[in-house]
Amino acid sequence: MGYRGKLDAQEKARALRAEGRTLADIAEVLGVAKSSVSLWVRDMNIEVRRRQPVARRPNALERAKFAQIQECNYLGVERIGRLSGEAFLAAGVALYAGEGAKRDGKITFANTDPAMIRFFCAWLRRFFTLDESRLRVRVYLHQGLDLDAAESHWSAVTAVPRTQFNKPYRAVADSGFRQTKHEFGCCYVDYTCSRTHREIMGLMRALLTSEAIPG
Repeated sequence: MGYRGKLDAQEKARALRAEGRTLADIAEVLGVAKSSVSLWVRDMNIEVRRRQPVARRPNALERAKFAQIQECNYLGVERIGRLSGEAFLAAGVALYAGEGAKRDGKITFANTDPAMIRFFCAWLRRFFTLDESRLRVRVYLHQGLDLDAAESHWSAVTAVPRTQFNKPYRAVADSGFRQTKHEFGCCYVDYTCSRTHREIMGLMRALLTSEAIPG
């Protein structure tokens, strides 16, 4: 590369750097060493804009998978329809059997899925007499995520005011933690009432008996 060519490359490198491009990006575009780019732009205080990955089109197998999922979603809506009172009761019992606390005296249901939490709260309010002031919510959230946003989110989902939230648990994020996976963490809904918990456990045992299973 001649002197004029080197000057042109320097000017282009500085222009690209001003756009927020990384040193590696600039070196690739200009076909020069990254060390040269670093030298040319070292006096520039630039906020680097990371190059966004190019969206990949799904292949035939992925398209078939997505189509089948969509078909099954529609089929699920047709088969479930609108739940009757009896079906809603049984569905909530089954949900609690899988995700709820079994220890006597306290109802606790935890999940990261807002749809699950919303369903449980609606079920609990529908079939049991509650003192709303005794409902408690606790958020389990990794450090580095927005606690205020998380508590506001779960307050809207549960219809429990934040004044009734217990102290959150902040977990240390490990190296494999992805912030986008559980942005609002895990929600724990608590209600302390021995009678209500025993009613739920009685329903659960009834649901799991052989007499409740269709022949």
